Amino acid sequence: MPVDAQPPTTRPFAQSYIDVYLRVLSALMLRDMRSRFGGTYWGYLVQVLWPCVHLGIITGLMAFRGMKAPILDSPALFVATGALPALAFQYISREVMKGYMVHKPLTYFPQVKKFDTVVARCLVEIVSSFMGLMLVCFVLLCFGIDPVPQNLFVAITGYLAAVGLGIGVGFINVGIVSVFPGWSLGYILVTLTAYLTSGVYFLASYMPNEIYSYMKWNPITQLIEWVRLAYEPTLAVEVDYLYVFGVIFGSLTIGLLMERYIVRAQQ
Repeated sequence: MPVDAQPPTTRPFAQSYIDVYLRVLSALMLRDMRSRFGGTYWGYLVQVLWPCVHLGIITGLMAFRGMKAPILDSPALFVATGALPALAFQYISREVMKGYMVHKPLTYFPQVKKFDTVVARCLVEIVSSFMGLMLVCFVLLCFGIDPVPQNLFVAITGYLAAVGLGIGVGFINVGIVSVFPGWSLGYILVTLTAYLTSGVYFLASYMPNEIYSYMKWNPITQLIEWVRLAYEPTLAVEVDYLYVFGVIFGSLTIGLLMERYIVRAQQ
């Protein structure tokens, strides 16, 4: 080899690893979007449109029965302030688990790790949640309803807390379903019960104190009250922010530990 010959230039190892990792994540995310309803990107819109459909059905039932919102001037806005954070938690915590199960065969490829499948589904669900939120706000505006809260910061942080709780519980679900696959069906019953009793369609604070004290242990109830405080600052509720953040970071810590010592140990 001549003295003045130079070895071929190569990119640093770290940069190459990051490039591969980002390509794997993007491929998993695109596969997630295509593998939804109908196997096309158009089917992914069903995931985004569902919060609007959900809101329309509940608001229509309230109008049919002549029910009025206990707070706020619009039944649609009242339901939205409860349903959106609850659905964000429910969808993310469930879909993260489903994403792991759907993408598990891909982990036989050396470039795809089990943790990558979970991260990819988390990113897709976060984007879907915020797209659904923006679409609901747009629909409310079209019907002449102002969706902007009195305290925008409180509303945003409350919704972000719902997303964070969904991610933490989603990681726990991945750890459980890696050992007990039947948990994917059992969790539907758990989330449905928590959703119906969390105060989406009513004010939990109007319940008797004996019942309300137990409902406060449900973090979804506290998240709903958090968001509604942004629209009605005089609402007679107190959110236990320390408890909510404790549940969020506690679930995320437990979920990551389960991913490290349980999920990766599965063959």
